[in-house]
Amino acid sequence: MSFSGFSCIHTHTTFCDGHDDVETFCQTAYEKGLVSLGFSAHAPIPKSSGIINSCNMPEERVEKYIEEILAAKKRWSGKLPVYLGLEVEFIEGITSPADLCYQELDLDYIIGAVHYITAPNGNRFVIDGPPDQLDKDIQESFGGDPAGLVEAYFNAMVLMIRAGGFDFLAHPDLIRKNNTALTLAGKPLFRESDETYRNHITALAALMGKTGIVAELNTGGLIRGKTSECYPSLEFLKLLREQGVSMVINADAHRARSLGGHYEDASHAMLAAGYTEHLLFEGRENDRAVWKRAEF
Repeated sequence: MSFSGFSCIHTHTTFCDGHDDVETFCQTAYEKGLVSLGFSAHAPIPKSSGIINSCNMPEERVEKYIEEILAAKKRWSGKLPVYLGLEVEFIEGITSPADLCYQELDLDYIIGAVHYITAPNGNRFVIDGPPDQLDKDIQESFGGDPAGLVEAYFNAMVLMIRAGGFDFLAHPDLIRKNNTALTLAGKPLFRESDETYRNHITALAALMGKTGIVAELNTGGLIRGKTSECYPSLEFLKLLREQGVSMVINADAHRARSLGGHYEDASHAMLAAGYTEHLLFEGRENDRAVWKRAEF
């Protein structure tokens, strides 16, 4: 498909858990004909939290990251608009896109994301890590009941939306990532057709519509073979359309070759949900993200 009407502003380079450098991403985006490119490294998690992982950018690399993206902006000026962003975790009591340390970085945009949840027993863990580890976490933190995991995830999403501080919301139903890969007693973690799950996504869609936030249609699960649909699912996407939530299409690319991956599937899903247009990011003015509407 042609990428002349599409962009990608959710990308991860070697500054965090990506596999290609900034210039490789820029060159690939230009060759594919994307209208713009945004970089969104996983923001550092405060060391004081005690959380250690290899996915989030270390605090000591933030300055170098900003320097490299700003240099790429100049290098590609007139050929490819390049934007500076961060994907910031929401972990209650630890870090939030609304935190002043991120708001003061003079970024073009901030993506709000929930990857970590906090269990009632105080355990914190990622929901999109290796399936066997998630299985262990569910056993230890929720007595083996995945319903507790699902509720904790959607509660965290609600808290992040209410806290604000981000320009668009990442992969609204990331909880689905391990639903087919991980089974407990030979069954999926949860069934998306169950009333409880449907209530969660219905309530979240209503809140997103009420607050007027932008969300993304993320093809990363398809690119990595983890899901059979985009994030969000078609059912969830239809709810978002009913609530008037505007969508930006992103690949969540961890490799340059993934830029634009499964955008045809994303476009078909948007049309099936009743959307006739998607958003393209065009920078920042008066401390607000500027979006352009593009028809399919």
